[in-house]
Amino acid sequence: MSFPRSVRPARAAALSAAVLAALALTAPAHAAPVAVTASVETAPVSHSGDAADDPAIWVHPTDPAKSVVVGTDKKGALEVYDLTGARIQRISGDYGNNVDVRGNVVVSADDEAAGGDGALHVYRIDPATRKLTHLKDVPTEVTAHGICLYTSRASGKLYAFPNSTSGRVEQWELAVSGNTVTATSVRLWDAGSAVEGCYADDSTGKLYLGEEDVGVWVYGPSPPPGPAAPASTRRPAPAAASRPTSRASPRPETASSSPSQGSNDYTVYDRTSQAYLGRFAVTNGDRADDCEDTDGIDATSAALGPAFPQGVFVCQDGSNGTPGTSGNQNFKFVPLERVTVGAR
Repeated sequence: MSFPRSVRPARAAALSAAVLAALALTAPAHAAPVAVTASVETAPVSHSGDAADDPAIWVHPTDPAKSVVVGTDKKGALEVYDLTGARIQRISGDYGNNVDVRGNVVVSADDEAAGGDGALHVYRIDPATRKLTHLKDVPTEVTAHGICLYTSRASGKLYAFPNSTSGRVEQWELAVSGNTVTATSVRLWDAGSAVEGCYADDSTGKLYLGEEDVGVWVYGPSPPPGPAAPASTRRPAPAAASRPTSRASPRPETASSSPSQGSNDYTVYDRTSQAYLGRFAVTNGDRADDCEDTDGIDATSAALGPAFPQGVFVCQDGSNGTPGTSGNQNFKFVPLERVTVGAR
């Protein structure tokens, strides 16, 4: 999530809006990143090679200590972990690259579904079992690769933004009632070149979209007025509806904080002013190794019980070694206060 990157594109999920207000890093751009360590790492994903990709944090509505992290294994599984890092569910056959959560709705973007044309897999998470139930597959006009969700404060409507390495972006309105999902495509446009990382901020009503070799664009997340055209006749949104309101520095992945795969650290920016706040790196600790070559990140400032009393930062590790488990890629959990105050 955020603005500039200086190395090859990564894939990342966005930090929650609440985290951005809490981040307290302040440092000149040339300063070395603050070193933090993870207190928990997940069980490795089931497939070898470049498999783990994107995490999304689901906060339990009544018992935050029972919150979970949903992670993608893009070689064929969606995995659910508790806050100790233990796997509590594996859903085979989901080749999702990115995943996001709003309320009890989980959506993954699978660019291998529908014969390679891409689809959204929509799930509902049960607070009692903390497991996902598959509700619907939604074939997309774009080859769904990245994904972010948005809930409009004005209307209460839930939207999904699948996007593609071709640069195409689509907006779907999702209405979930029990096990029934109604999906309506309401906007389709071309952002330019390859995109993937995106973050829709429910509190400010902004959609941040990372055009990987260009910059971060800021859009309005609401669709233009009027009915959506049938899929066979849809065209990109008019310029007035799709033109970004601003642009940030080059080579981003997402908005608010971005992973740098070359230097293995994360750059943090202020959502409001876009001011640079600093960088941090997840390094080797007593319980887990570092995060390297990161594809996806997420965070929340919600208190998640005694293990993460001020929230958690989650990063995908592209090279899982000791200490802790080693082998297939996995995800690391960092107590958020280690980031906000720069503690180890």
